[in-house]
Amino acid sequence: MNGITKLKFLFVSHIGLIGDMAWQIKKEGHDVKYFIKDKPMKDVCDGFVDKTDDWQKQVDWADVIIFDDTEFGEQGDKLRKQGKKVIGGSTYGDNLELDREYGQEEMKAVGMTTLPHWEFTDFDESIKFLDNKTGRYVLKPVGEADNEKHLLYVGQEEDGKDVQDILRHYKKNWSKLIKRFQLQKHVLGVEVAVGGFFNGIDFITPININFEHKRMFNGDIGPSTGEMGTSMFWSAPNKIFSETLGRMKEKLAAAGYIGYIDINTIVTSKGIYPLEFTSRFGYPTISIQMEGITSKMGFFMHALANNQPFELKTKKGFQVGIVIACPPFPFEDPAAFKRYSEDATILFKKPDLDGVHLGDVKLVDGDWHLAGNLGYGLVVTGSGITMEEARTKAYNCVKNIMIPNMFYRTDIGQKWRHEGDMLRTWGYLS
Repeated sequence: MNGITKLKFLFVSHIGLIGDMAWQIKKEGHDVKYFIKDKPMKDVCDGFVDKTDDWQKQVDWADVIIFDDTEFGEQGDKLRKQGKKVIGGSTYGDNLELDREYGQEEMKAVGMTTLPHWEFTDFDESIKFLDNKTGRYVLKPVGEADNEKHLLYVGQEEDGKDVQDILRHYKKNWSKLIKRFQLQKHVLGVEVAVGGFFNGIDFITPININFEHKRMFNGDIGPSTGEMGTSMFWSAPNKIFSETLGRMKEKLAAAGYIGYIDINTIVTSKGIYPLEFTSRFGYPTISIQMEGITSKMGFFMHALANNQPFELKTKKGFQVGIVIACPPFPFEDPAAFKRYSEDATILFKKPDLDGVHLGDVKLVDGDWHLAGNLGYGLVVTGSGITMEEARTKAYNCVKNIMIPNMFYRTDIGQKWRHEGDMLRTWGYLS
C-alpha cells in the first residue's frame, strides 16, 4: 500500500467491544494500543494486544484512531477537525442511533417508508393511547435505556393489551431509567439488516446483508441479548440497499461520517420498512464480517479513515457467527459472574483457532480465560458457498471449544432457506 508496511492503530472503547479487530490488525504486523474506559472490563484482551490507560496521550502516536461505540461523537468530530484520521466517533452517528425519533425523521427525509410510530415520556399517556389504537406494537426505550436490550418488547396480541401490561410494569419498576420510549407499529415480514463501510465520501462495496438472532434461545424466544449470532453475505448494491441505506449517502458525506453503518429493516411483499440505525461497528457482526473479508483489515481501515476508495475483497457465499456465552450474559450481575464465570479457562480440544474470535477474554501464561464481568466469551465463525455449509463449519468449530457453563444457540442461519426464498420471490435478491 504505497510502500507502507506498518501502521499505528489506537482503539478506544467504553466496555471493550473491538478487541477482536485490534488483535487481527496486530496479527497483520501493525502496532496496536487499546484503551477500555469501564473499570470492570479493563482486563479484556490483556495479553493479546498492548493496552493504554490514557488514550488521549496516544493521539499523536496513532496513524488511525478507532472508536468502537456510540457516545464518542464529540471526541471524534474534534479530532477530525484537528486533522486526525478517525473511524467512528460522530455526533451525527450518535444522533441517528440514540435518538430514535431523529433517526426516523432522517429516514423519511431521504424518501424511506417508515412504520407509524409515536414517542412518549409519560407511561399513563401511552397506556391511554393504546385504548384507542388496537394492534400489535413494538415498545422501544429511547436514549440511555436503549442499551438495556431486555427492555425492548415485541407485542404478541392483536388488541395491544399485552403492551399495555408491559407499560404498567415499566412504570412501576423502570420509570427512573426509561425517560423516553417509542411505540412502533408491528409488521410481519423478514427482518434483515443492510450495512456498509463509509469513507466520508461514499460507500465501499460490496455491501453486507445480515440476519441477526437477538433472542437468547432457539426459535427467537427468551430475553433479548443484543445478539446471539448472525448469518450474512456480501453483495453488490441491491434493491434493499438502494431503497434504504444507499439513500443516506449525501447526508453521511455532509456530516463527514466515517465508519460502518447499517439499517435494520422489515422486508415484506409490499415494501421495505426501515426500523433503526446502527451507526458503529456491530457486535458480533464485525467479527463475522472479518471471517468473510479477505483484504487486510489494517490497510482497509487506513484507507477508510483517509477518505480513500478501497477494493474490498470478500468470500463468495455465506458467513455464520455464533456467540459463545457464560453466566450472567445477557444480564449484568457481578456476583453471578464471580460465582460461575470469573477467570474460567477456555480450552481447545485441538490447537486450531481458525474461526475463533475474541469476545471478553484475556491471555494469561499462555492460557485463555474469560475477562470482564459480562460473560460474552467468544464469537465462532464459518464460511461456505451455501448457508448450510457455513453453519456446518461454524458449529464444528464450536465442538472444539470447552468453557465451564458455556451456552449458545444451535439454530443460527437455519431460517435462511425460508427467508431467502421469500426475499427472492418478492424481487429483493437476484
